[in-house]
Amino acid sequence: MLPLDKLEQLSRRYVELDDLLCDPQVLGDRHQLSKLNKERTDIEPLVQAFARYRALEKKIREDEEALADPELRELVEHELPGLQAERTALEGEIQLLLLPTDPNDKKNVILEIRGGEGGEEAALFAADLFRMYARYAETKGWKMEVLSLSESATGGYKECIALVTGKDVFSQLRFEGGVHRVQRVPATETQGRIHTSTATVATLPEADDVDVQIEDKDLEFSIAASGGPGGQGVNTTNSAVQILHKPTGMIVKCQDERSQLKNKAKALKVLKSRLLDIEREKQEAALSAERRGMVGTGERSQKIRTYNYPQNRVSDHRIKLTLNKLERIIEGDLDELVTALRTHRQAALLNDATDGAIGAAPMFDDAEDEA
Repeated sequence: MLPLDKLEQLSRRYVELDDLLCDPQVLGDRHQLSKLNKERTDIEPLVQAFARYRALEKKIREDEEALADPELRELVEHELPGLQAERTALEGEIQLLLLPTDPNDKKNVILEIRGGEGGEEAALFAADLFRMYARYAETKGWKMEVLSLSESATGGYKECIALVTGKDVFSQLRFEGGVHRVQRVPATETQGRIHTSTATVATLPEADDVDVQIEDKDLEFSIAASGGPGGQGVNTTNSAVQILHKPTGMIVKCQDERSQLKNKAKALKVLKSRLLDIEREKQEAALSAERRGMVGTGERSQKIRTYNYPQNRVSDHRIKLTLNKLERIIEGDLDELVTALRTHRQAALLNDATDGAIGAAPMFDDAEDEA
């Protein structure tokens, strides 16, 4: 059942907001204008869906009354099932729109990718994952800026940290965090044996200044020569910045720019996002054990996905989804995976809301290893 009273209240508030946004006093107050515009934008999809629902309900009632008319009965009997099915679908859409949104969903993302088990092959796989996300970002119209990069001898990535900016980035990438596993014949393998390697991915919502407050006394800065393979020009300047956050012992280093100031700003951005993620994990850890199984809580130890090259197969172990199109996915075609993960989460949230208790069901199944 839809909460009709709440939906009616939101519809009245939407009309009230339209009137307020035409008020000269509001138009002269930039802060108030921005706040009201955001509120209107947030509730608009729900109000519009409810307006369609009311129109559909009216049409169904008229058709049901017309069943008594012999001349209209056949036409109405043919039309009613379609209208009722449309109403059911619209009810589901409204229920999803009523779910609480994560305030981080609209944020940009600090994407961190590191080679895991497997030596040079792991570093090469980390580089493949970075290119996969870079191409996905390109299809979405997002911008990707490398903040820090450490390359391996064979051209792979020991570690790559990038800022991904655009519309609703975190909502799309939030479930990519975890251990990614690859099964393939490495380029260095002479006997054609399949190796298994891993890389870790972290997707942190970019922290705003209001999200994380850092005291200057809690930071220790170090300056050093930037490191890079091949004796590149980046090595000739003391521009690398390392920041130690004393309360947590967290260390962040940035050396991508030749400018100390730019590297300092980038390192602070990464540090703030990591601290925000720690707070987010603490909040989610307070939920039930079932909810702690969801992706997004930062459980980096799980193998969330396997990329099997010999069988052209990608398997996401959390939602038991297997796609036989690895060659397209590794080139950035992630929409099907992202949509499936988001749909699964919405269904779990909806189930929780229906049961009336947070943590009534696991958000995702535990990840399973695949042979």
